[in-house]
Amino acid sequence: MSEQKSIQKKEGFGSKLGFIFAAAGSAVGLGNIWRFPYLAAKYGGGIFLLVYIILAVTFGFSLMITEIGIGRKTGKSVIGAYKDVDKRFAFLGPVAAVVPFIITPYYCVIGGWVLKYLFEFIRGNGRNVADEGDFFTGFISGWQKPSIFFIVFALLTALVVVLGVQKGIEGISKILMPVLIVLIIGIAVYTMTIPGALAGAKYYILPNFEGFTFTTFLKTLVAAMGQLFYSMSLAMGIMVTYGSYMRKEDSLEGSVRQIEIFDTAVAFLAGLIIVPAVFAFSGGNPEALNKGPSLMFITLPNVFQTMKGGQIVGAFFFFLVALAALTSSISLLETIVSIVSEKTKLNRFISTIICFAFVVIIGMTSVFGYSIWDKVTIFGYQFLDFYDFISNNVIMPVVSLITCILIGYFAKTKYIEDEVLHGEKKFSARGLYKVMILAICPICMIVILISNFFLSL
Repeated sequence: MSEQKSIQKKEGFGSKLGFIFAAAGSAVGLGNIWRFPYLAAKYGGGIFLLVYIILAVTFGFSLMITEIGIGRKTGKSVIGAYKDVDKRFAFLGPVAAVVPFIITPYYCVIGGWVLKYLFEFIRGNGRNVADEGDFFTGFISGWQKPSIFFIVFALLTALVVVLGVQKGIEGISKILMPVLIVLIIGIAVYTMTIPGALAGAKYYILPNFEGFTFTTFLKTLVAAMGQLFYSMSLAMGIMVTYGSYMRKEDSLEGSVRQIEIFDTAVAFLAGLIIVPAVFAFSGGNPEALNKGPSLMFITLPNVFQTMKGGQIVGAFFFFLVALAALTSSISLLETIVSIVSEKTKLNRFISTIICFAFVVIIGMTSVFGYSIWDKVTIFGYQFLDFYDFISNNVIMPVVSLITCILIGYFAKTKYIEDEVLHGEKKFSARGLYKVMILAICPICMIVILISNFFLSL
């Protein structure tokens, strides 16, 4: 135990700001800039935004403070942390650990797609990118170029992780996160100057309950809850791992609130860039707004080409997305490196090389799944789609449900409350936290699981 404490002290974050930037960097990723805007566009704009914000400050806050609290109290990676809380729940560590092992490879593949778009806009090739989807389809249907960009993205991620917690993750997060914020605010302000964008901003921000039914509300609620997992890095072992690096003297409740605000603000601003821009250039056409995942890779490049200075705006936008994707992939890789290092006792350098090789090998199945293996499916899913479904729609809700049961009914909420009160006078959200963990969060998890089951049929 003393050895673990010495390792923890050596590998911890050096400051509260460093922890917040690193954890926020984990949360701020493709979930915010790619996924959030297309879900907001699909589920009524302002209504989705309102539901998401309410869930973020209740549901998301409770799950995040639980995971970070477990990590800081045990000082271990996700494999050992749950066992320390209660030996009967030792199985939960390996189950949660599976998630980053599944997500990291395909996340780096998508990160490679972003790098490709950034490269094309920088070299002045934005017009060819904006071709109603032919460019994107042509790119991913060949395996050589996607492989190169995927490996470059994974290598950039590994280079940061191999430097360690303070020099690598904390150091790069302190640089990238302020840059990301400046970029996203700048592009959002520019977007608002586009003729017709204010009407799109109104659709995005103001809830319109006309024709809104209970069924529509339920779909919006499930979509927003699912987005919270993806956006806030919950049930992936990341927040447990980062919590294990957090200093005892730093405010746990305050830090989680700041991460939550940071994450939600970036998601909101990303939507303020994409939804009004698409709304303006489509005349509010529902078909353009409901393009789903292709909104960023197909619809938005077309929007950039109709804008004055769109080539430059497009380059800045995809640079922004690349930064967000990189900060999240760093946290994912760090989580699996910490697991491998803790279990094998290998040093960080060797553990990172092993994990990088794993990411490349498994990630290539996602690359091939859209090209030379496009006829091969798993339960009807392409490889990348299957990895995404099994991790986000099945394992993560299960991990969160069992975590709520563990903390609410076995370890008791006092386990986390005591950790929050370490060095602090009060836990201001104690009442909300208890209600959420004991009742509301488990019900939400069950709703998500049932909904995902019926949607997959």
